[in-house]
Amino acid sequence: MKFTSTIFEEPLLEFGGQHQDPDPRRGLVVAGPLQTTSSDAIKIAVVGSAKTVEDSEKFLAAASIGFLGKSEKHPNMHPDFPGLGNQNPYRCKFEIAPDATAAIPQAKIDKIRKEPHHGKAVEMAVDEIMQLLTAIDEGSSRPNVAIVALPVTLIERVWNAKVDSDGTVEKEDSGGSDAPNFRGLLKAKAMHLRFPIQIVWEDVLDERAVIPRKVKESSARKIQDEADRSWNIMTSLYYKGSGRIPWRRMPQEGEFSACYIGISFYREVGGQQLFTSAAQMFDERGRGFILKGRRAQTESRGRHPYMTEDDAKGLISEVLNAYKSHHKNFPARVIVLKTSRFRDEEADGIMEALDEVGTEMKDLVWVQESSSIKVMRDGNYPVMRGTFVELDGKGLLYTNGSIPYYGTYPGMYDPRPLLLCPHKSSDSTVAQIAKELLSMTKINWNSTQMNQKLPIPIRAARKVAEVLKYVGDGRVSTDYTRYM
Repeated sequence: MKFTSTIFEEPLLEFGGQHQDPDPRRGLVVAGPLQTTSSDAIKIAVVGSAKTVEDSEKFLAAASIGFLGKSEKHPNMHPDFPGLGNQNPYRCKFEIAPDATAAIPQAKIDKIRKEPHHGKAVEMAVDEIMQLLTAIDEGSSRPNVAIVALPVTLIERVWNAKVDSDGTVEKEDSGGSDAPNFRGLLKAKAMHLRFPIQIVWEDVLDERAVIPRKVKESSARKIQDEADRSWNIMTSLYYKGSGRIPWRRMPQEGEFSACYIGISFYREVGGQQLFTSAAQMFDERGRGFILKGRRAQTESRGRHPYMTEDDAKGLISEVLNAYKSHHKNFPARVIVLKTSRFRDEEADGIMEALDEVGTEMKDLVWVQESSSIKVMRDGNYPVMRGTFVELDGKGLLYTNGSIPYYGTYPGMYDPRPLLLCPHKSSDSTVAQIAKELLSMTKINWNSTQMNQKLPIPIRAARKVAEVLKYVGDGRVSTDYTRYM
């Protein structure tokens, strides 16, 4: 087998005033967000226990002053959080709205904690939180975004690490637990509110809080320092509260208008049918748009979900129409990503939809998260982020790895590459696709670090599927802030 290798440079991002920078945090400090908010302040509501509501208020007050980062060894990886004064990274204020805080009574928390049935406990917790959020939504101090500050006692009872971190059928299998996913159920119930929500664990607000090992989504989960936590929380609150984009991938000279589509599948509650969760569409400016699909088909014994030719065509046609309604034209280029193989009938349906609107450049890519092939590097550090190896038309891409700008490898374990498998009908080379997907890993407004593994259409597919399975026949929001 012949192969060639290269290392892509760290992709640039665009911020306010067309400023370019590879680092989201430095770019925000220097130039502010790409799209500034239309108001001078983002109003925040807080729901939780009496303690976590108070912790949220204290955390926001401290973040307004700023935090020193862990800058002794790796200052670029752990910079200071400069606070929220004049010319702060977001160029706006953050305020807890008057009369927009509410605490679940301790007696009700105790009742949920003592409920022996997991599913019932999850539903009870979601109902209590939704009552408080609904009252805030109907009140006079409606916020732009709400923090749901979960105390450890609730996390321990309702957050199931296996269910909540693997609640979809992204990889191939339509099996899985019917136990309710707390995050997905709450997001689905909150979809009709006039503001999005941000779930925050107590140990993020108070580092003295201890999360039980059995509910951690990763046994290696460690609380970040105050500066890093502030960067991530405030960036997410800015995006959700303003509806504006903090940054986008830097467009290349001569780049055509493009639409990035992630397709995922999920099993409905009860497990009897499989649906396409939708296309998660992101345009070249980073705007997310969600569309729910139709029932999917499966191969033997419920494995390997896929779309029929007609359903694939219909779903992509809906995405293209959504793109046109926003941009007043169809995209010149469309990239469709899936974490399962494209069947010929799926590809035919997608291509037919694209041909009907005159899209000339098309790429269909199967993104695999594991590969038996790995790359080794001399020395003590893992391979560089951006390392790419072409393997007879396929591509091995390391989106995690050592980062020279950080001066280290920011991960805990050896990085695993993505295996990119373009469909035979794709127009771009696998190297061109890999370089583009590397830049798409930096579109994550829940994190400001540069070591994200998955490109945004795939990562969004997971989040959307996790929520849509609980929506049923109800109204589906097209706004990505309701899912992330």
